[in-house]
Amino acid sequence: MKAFAALVHREFIEHRGAFFIGPLLLVAVVVAMTVLAFTVGRVDVRITGSMATMLPGVVLFWPAMVLGVAWGLYLLAVLFFYCADGFAADKRNNSMLFWKSMPVSDFRMLLAKLAAAITILPGAVYAVVLLSMALMLATAQIAMMINGTAAMSSLLGLVTIFWNVALIELVQLLVSLLWYLPFMALVGAMAVVVGRWAIPLSLLLPTLAATVEWVTLGGLHPFETRTWHYLSYRATMREAGMVDTWIADGPMGVDVNSGVAYALDLISRIDWLQVGIGIAFALGVLYLASEYRRRAAAN
Repeated sequence: MKAFAALVHREFIEHRGAFFIGPLLLVAVVVAMTVLAFTVGRVDVRITGSMATMLPGVVLFWPAMVLGVAWGLYLLAVLFFYCADGFAADKRNNSMLFWKSMPVSDFRMLLAKLAAAITILPGAVYAVVLLSMALMLATAQIAMMINGTAAMSSLLGLVTIFWNVALIELVQLLVSLLWYLPFMALVGAMAVVVGRWAIPLSLLLPTLAATVEWVTLGGLHPFETRTWHYLSYRATMREAGMVDTWIADGPMGVDVNSGVAYALDLISRIDWLQVGIGIAFALGVLYLASEYRRRAAAN
């Protein structure tokens, strides 16, 4: 178990630039944009009356949500590039014989890389997300106090916003990692065979599979087949179906500050059978890749 944990830790050390150092640098950009937004007139929430007690939460809640979504998109993109690079790194830097000398099987090595992709690496980015969100909320509050904006939240209000958005982003992160696990495993397995070309080749596989079904079973075109419909369904973010309820209806329609309600709603929309199938598929392709790696290194 210690060897497995060491392998996961190695992945963080080798890729901390993309998953920790780089995001930390982007935090400065987030803070600078927040200061500019509330000091140069881009955001003007000087309002009185009953709206003044409700508007602060809305003004600060949605930027925090958008910030979390942006970080999520960044993480997913970087994770796929990590799978294409990390799974082929041992072969590319000629360290294969060194890692083969360890008392760890090829399958466990590849499993450690995938485990890093769904635990410590996104965990580092999530920590940066919390830091950037806290700095953004604090900076926005201070900027509104300095420029005399009427709509300001109390400390309890800021903590409530932070807690709810943090919970929402955590659940979205966990759900997305589970939902896209088979895609990441496929890219990683392809990287073992073809190296960094894994991403474009993996993107071609759905088209090839749909074309084979179209040629053998018929249909209007390759993009009107059961294979393509299923892959399109698996490639769709699970939270996409919640937009109408939680965003389009606006804060007047539902309690958007209820992170627990949002999280439970998102969890209820997940096709857990497909998640199980995805986990089995991920383990299967990793096993096949490990067998190829073991035999290729032996030759």
